Amino acid sequence: MTSVLELGYLGIEASDLPAWEHFAVEILGLQRAEGSHAGQLGLRIDDRAQRILITQGSADDMCYVGYDCGDDAGLEAIVERLRGAGNVVDACDAQTAASRGVRRLFATTDPRGSRIELYVDLARAATPFHSDLVSSGFFTANGGLGHTFFPAAHATMRPFYELLGFRLSDYIQQEIAPGMLMDAAFMHCNGRHHTVAFAAFPYPKKLHHLMLEVNNRIDVGLAYDRVLAARLPLESTMGMHPNDLMFSFYVKTPSGFAIEFGAEGRLIEDDASWEVQTYDRLSIWGHKPPAEVVAGLS
Repeated sequence: MTSVLELGYLGIEASDLPAWEHFAVEILGLQRAEGSHAGQLGLRIDDRAQRILITQGSADDMCYVGYDCGDDAGLEAIVERLRGAGNVVDACDAQTAASRGVRRLFATTDPRGSRIELYVDLARAATPFHSDLVSSGFFTANGGLGHTFFPAAHATMRPFYELLGFRLSDYIQQEIAPGMLMDAAFMHCNGRHHTVAFAAFPYPKKLHHLMLEVNNRIDVGLAYDRVLAARLPLESTMGMHPNDLMFSFYVKTPSGFAIEFGAEGRLIEDDASWEVQTYDRLSIWGHKPPAEVVAGLS
């Protein structure tokens, strides 16, 4: 079955663009994209012209995600499959496609109401990616931008994302409070262990976190030190998940949702031999709420 190839880009509406630029460029090591201007900030992590596009606005949340469909035939097959299942899918005009840096663009919505964009030919930048802070670079070659985690029930979301070609990776089920079960599902569309994940829990944003992966855990540690030195709010301390084995930490963005910043995540090299498992904990070690860690030291 034809599948999307990767999470290609993500759009954010943010109330404080200067804070976002400082956070993304000076703390995490992303590169400001050419063409950024007042009211709009593009960010690079590789040879593409932009992977994250932030526009001025009051939402302080994700406003769309874009998935690469590979070529025209792949795009049309996925659009027709979505329409055949009763989803409304609209062709976007040339101006919208140009703003995303793609040649062709369609848009639909997932069951939670998030705007999902399907495209071909995301533009490449005229210059190589460069970051003084992330010497190993970002991992995108077989995984795209990273992954998104949505606060939504996976039983509701999975059928839609299966229409895009996503396959189940595994589950995590853990009681995080008395009588409260975190029931998460993780799905992949390429070698990255998961490109999208879901779990139902109370959260004020459409997006719980975006994961960005670098090529060496040393760069994760250096970013962690920069976050601590800048006294930015941590979502959780350094740790490792049992399913994707990502060495990572979570920091809150200027818009309130989180960035997971990690390295050396697990790859799914062969779908035919992959076995779906259910894990009983969110993390093997670490990933603690910072207030809990500090309290434990006193």
